[in-house]
Amino acid sequence: MASPLLITALAASLTLPGPVPTGSGSEVVQVAGDCSAAAEQVVSETGGELLSAQPKGDTCVVTVLVPGKGNARPRKVTVRVPM
Repeated sequence: MASPLLITALAASLTLPGPVPTGSGSEVVQVAGDCSAAAEQVVSETGGELLSAQPKGDTCVVTVLVPGKGNARPRKVTVRVPM
């Protein structure tokens, strides 16, 4: 059987307010280390589908899934782009 202290702690954690939304939720904020431009460039150059884009130091590591030629399987390509 659960202790009353555990039940009280659980109930208190469920009633804490979460983050308050600021606006309609459609705002995009660009910050230092944003890799969106690098990701867009790699996707347009390879014709692939974006899997991830992560800042690492002064570069962006962009991973895309490039369609295979003919019946070949798609391949995952990782590109490092300077920021």
